[in-house]
Amino acid sequence: MQSVTARAHRPLEPRLTRLERAHIRLVRATLRPGRLDQVIRLLQRTVGQWWIRRAISSLTTVHGLERIPPWDPAGSLILVANHRSFFDLYATTAELVAHGLPQRILFPVRSTFFYDHPLGPLVNGAMSFFAMYPPIFRERQRAALNLASLDEVAGLLRQGGFFVGLHPEGTRKKDSDPYSFLPPQSGVGRLVHQARVPVVPVFVNGLGNDLPRQVLAGLSGRGDQVHIVFGAPIDFGPLLDERPSPKTYKAVAAECLRAIEALGREERVARGPAPRVAR
Repeated sequence: MQSVTARAHRPLEPRLTRLERAHIRLVRATLRPGRLDQVIRLLQRTVGQWWIRRAISSLTTVHGLERIPPWDPAGSLILVANHRSFFDLYATTAELVAHGLPQRILFPVRSTFFYDHPLGPLVNGAMSFFAMYPPIFRERQRAALNLASLDEVAGLLRQGGFFVGLHPEGTRKKDSDPYSFLPPQSGVGRLVHQARVPVVPVFVNGLGNDLPRQVLAGLSGRGDQVHIVFGAPIDFGPLLDERPSPKTYKAVAAECLRAIEALGREERVARGPAPRVAR
């Protein structure tokens, strides 16, 4: 009998360039059970989380870790986060890893550069130990590939032993208000609905988008304060038993975003009023 992973891999093959196909096959090779997968998991739990936390820990305050359920290495978990920085998921996941997260980490990522540039696999491997998978394509004519990607990740989650970080907003919010959000995207709801694993929300505020500047600020302790607020697993009620449909998926994603919004209100209180500007 073919594994869930093997069956899920096939739909991604059409309409990929030779380079994209090679990069996807490379990451998939690390996902197969065996020594390589074990090494990747070890590197993510050690080197991966160490350098991220070292870069921001002097500026970071973490709330709500006591709400996280006990770790189950054989199970899977989804993390849903607001999206204002390229590094939201890396910072939040590094905190969970430092506190015992045992699963293999995956973050669906824009295909641009990481899968369509020759240096993509090097950056993916060096920065995240191949956490940036699967690729998400922006072109409308390749939307079917994204559905196949979501189905593949759902299969991995049901298989057990995986942690997947997602942004219900789909894309980064770029305005000055960290407490409002873009509309929820049905793709995240589709994945949550299919995977049927615990979903933990998190709100993060204070991270920048310039990696060298963010690292220097963290090392010097002179940057913006970063607050991370974790919530308890989301209770979707009967929503996950609804018939699969775009409407259901959008409702699931909206529920994720409501949980994140509630954590944002907590973060606003914890952070306190903004300092007054001298006149």
